[in-house]
Amino acid sequence: MRLRDLFELSLEAQGRHRVRTALTLGGIAIGVAAVVILTSLGTAAKAYVVNQFAGLGTNLVIVLPGKVETSGFPTFGGATRDLTIEDVESLLRRAPAVRRAAPLSMGTARFVWGGRHRDVRVVGTTSEFRTIRNLELRVGQFLPPGDPRIGGPVAVIGANVQREVFAGENPIGQAVRIGKTRFRVIGALEPQGANLGLNVDDMVMVPVAIGMRMFDQTSLFRIFTQANTAEDVPVLIRQVTRVLIDRHDGLEDFTLITQAAMLKTFQSVIDALTVSLAGIAAISLAVAGIGIMNVMLVSVSERAPEVGLLKALGARRRQILSVFLSDAVIVSSAGALMGVVLGVIAVAIGAGVFPDFPLRPDLGWVAVVVVLAILEGAVFGLLPARRAARLSPVDGLRGKR
Repeated sequence: MRLRDLFELSLEAQGRHRVRTALTLGGIAIGVAAVVILTSLGTAAKAYVVNQFAGLGTNLVIVLPGKVETSGFPTFGGATRDLTIEDVESLLRRAPAVRRAAPLSMGTARFVWGGRHRDVRVVGTTSEFRTIRNLELRVGQFLPPGDPRIGGPVAVIGANVQREVFAGENPIGQAVRIGKTRFRVIGALEPQGANLGLNVDDMVMVPVAIGMRMFDQTSLFRIFTQANTAEDVPVLIRQVTRVLIDRHDGLEDFTLITQAAMLKTFQSVIDALTVSLAGIAAISLAVAGIGIMNVMLVSVSERAPEVGLLKALGARRRQILSVFLSDAVIVSSAGALMGVVLGVIAVAIGAGVFPDFPLRPDLGWVAVVVVLAILEGAVFGLLPARRAARLSPVDGLRGKR
């Protein structure tokens, strides 16, 4: 029996029971579409996290005050020394692998100008921060270089602050009040977007000394250090650790975080979640496979006279097995293709609703789920096909099941 004959015979058999065939196809299509959608979400989440880390800068090592163990809790006992501007200066002077370093203080205050106001995050830093974070200026200039312990009352505003407070007017040179301190705006940033929960567009940047004084802070929030290349990062870590331990009376009371370590942790978690979600979605595929087996068993019972006639005309067991097995594989293949189309359409709609989320079908997972669905048809169709192949011509013609 030719492949074309099997295909036409299967179409004819499925066409006799359109509702039953449609329900079976629907079950498989829903299972495949669920796998396509969930794996696309996992892949998009991974790409989103990578983009977020890339937006922070390159070859960065971030210093936090206090020692954090892998359990996520600070260590007990001993005193934690503040991270200071002098620490930053020592790193630049004594750690050759540190290409750039920028201190960071953080606070929240009210930004007021011309009767308009809004709450903003006030970031105290230096001129190096712009290069480390790849910040683009829309107008004016960034914080001027100079002694980080002094700094004048100048501010650089984010894109949202400019739009909401100045509403189209030129902010450069305007006198504003941030908290209880008066500043002069010297620059405005291009829209940068959010990175890891911090939106630069909602920030105002001021000299670090003034920022710490505004919020009565004695310790920096973070120190950003940057190496020349990714290969220099391990050397930078060793040098930064040595310098800070020396300055902190022999105590390693600080934590170093690298982009690669954070990214690896996030990717491992997202990969595990993606596989778990795909596994959960695959359960619906297994249920659809049981549906295929049930439908095929009913089909064998209904087509017993047809099987008996074919055997009486000389058809072999292998040919009868092929007829029913091809039925199951054709149904599962058609359901898989329908599921892929549904999944891709759903993903495209999601990408249109959330344009900032890099949502797109994962072709690797699409290929895997299509192959699984076809194999599922073959596996779950095997038992009914063998039952049909074992029918004798007499039992088949008598309609014995």
